[in-house]
Order: sequence, then structure tokens, then C-alpha cells
Amino acid sequence: MNYKNSILARFIARDNRFVARAQLLDGQEVVVHVKNTGRGKEILLPGAWVSLEYCPNSKRKTAYDLVAVKKQDQWINIDSQLPNLLAYEGLLHKEIILPKQEGELSFVKREVRFEHSRFDLYYETTKGQKGFVEVKGLTLENQGIGAFPDAPTLRGEKHVLELIDSQKEGFTSYILFIVQFEHIHLATIHSQMQPSLTKAIASAQQAGVEVLAYNCRVSAGEVTLKNRVPFDLAYPFVDPNQP
Repeated sequence: MNYKNSILARFIARDNRFVARAQLLDGQEVVVHVKNTGRGKEILLPGAWVSLEYCPNSKRKTAYDLVAVKKQDQWINIDSQLPNLLAYEGLLHKEIILPKQEGELSFVKREVRFEHSRFDLYYETTKGQKGFVEVKGLTLENQGIGAFPDAPTLRGEKHVLELIDSQKEGFTSYILFIVQFEHIHLATIHSQMQPSLTKAIASAQQAGVEVLAYNCRVSAGEVTLKNRVPFDLAYPFVDPNQP
């Protein structure tokens, strides 16, 4: 993914979940759309370098999207629309491997409904296997450990429970975390943030739903998939926002 019109700025403040303010290099203060509803308290700090995508449109309230933040020596992409695209293209180009896949992928479709959920990806293989891949972007990091979520997500929990139902009906399904930064040793679930999500994923794993995580190379204006990283549900994540 290339952001063709990316520019650097300094973060000023976040006014609400969707709107923030930043200062361009020429000193101009601009209003920006935050492309992530997560809290991001540990990265959206006053003075932090941010990457803005310039996308003027008369129908928009702002001409800028905030797509990445620099934390210490690495960029973290926070574009919540990006993980699904990376996952879709990663499957098509065999950059993402489904461990239980039988045969070659013959069909991949985005946004397919099952029960009360619309899963991010549906796939079929040349050997008749069918399944779903639910994609989650992961942006929370502490000491090389990535965790999801950084805010409670009832919708995400519902998706996990319905992936269990899909397994019972013969589908081979996955939870895929796209880690939107590079330097990570292990991915896990932020159990303190949402204990019920941890229980749901444990049940999903017992039902045969496999959890995968792939990290990305990230710069101010570009994101590319890198490789699979370990996932350990039991790892005790320390929230950098906790005293």
C-alpha cells in the first residue's frame, strides 16, 4: 500500500474519536480525520511525528487523513481500512499462508455474510475446502509485544463466536491479525481490556479456529506485509497506558 500524497506533520491533539489537529511543516494547523477509532493514547502524543494523506474533496470536512504515527524509532500505521486490503492481497499473492488450507485457493471474496456477521474474507480451494478469515488490525505495542484490542470491541467478540459456529458447519476459519508495525516478537490479546474476548478466542481455538498474525514494514507513506509472527493467547500483556 502506497499513500501517494503523504506529508509529515506534528500531532497537536485529538478532539474526538474521528477528529484531530496537526501542524504542517510550514507551521499551518490543520484539522485531520483519524482513520482509527481505537484509543491510541500511547502514540497520539503532542509533538509526535504523524503521516497525513492529502485527499481534498468538497464533500469532506477535512482534506487530510491521519494514517501513521511515529513511536520512538518506528512508524505505526493506524489506517483501519488497510488490514483487510493487505489480507486480501496477501492471500491472492500467497504472502499469507493458511496452515490448514487444502489445495490451491480458487476463490476469494471480501465481505461475505454468515449468520449475523459479515466476515472480512471468504475462500474456497481446488479441493472443495471453504472457510472464512476475519481480519483485525493490531496497533497496540509495548516492549515488542503487540496486543488486541486497545479498546473494548463487542463486535469483534461476536465475530469470534460466529467463527466457532462456522467451524461446526464445516468451514475452516481463521482469525488474522495484521500487525501494523514491524518490530514485534509476539502477538496476544489484551485480556485486561476485554476478558470476555480472551475467553471467546480460547473457545475458538478449541473449536479449530486458528489464530494468525502477520507484521508489516511501515514507513510514513508505505506499508507492506512482512512475515508471520507468533501468537500466544496466554501471554501477560502489560498495557503501556496503565500506571
